[in-house]
Amino acid sequence: MFEKLVQTIMNEHRGKALGIMLGFVASILFVSYGFWPTIFIVLCIFVGYQVGKKLDENVDLEEWLKNLFNFKK
Repeated sequence: MFEKLVQTIMNEHRGKALGIMLGFVASILFVSYGFWPTIFIVLCIFVGYQVGKKLDENVDLEEWLKNLFNFKK
């Protein structure tokens, strides 16, 4: 019964459920570690996501990093 409830919630209210979970995790991080450490954790997660996304898309990681940090004037 619990599995069916979770499946129904994830099928019909995916955005709301994920938003609640992210808000809950963020609140625990803010209370436990404070503002700046939490921002650092979120930044690390974002960078990890971006690198993983590029690897999934079979992008040459070395070339992507060169383009990312190549500031042409």
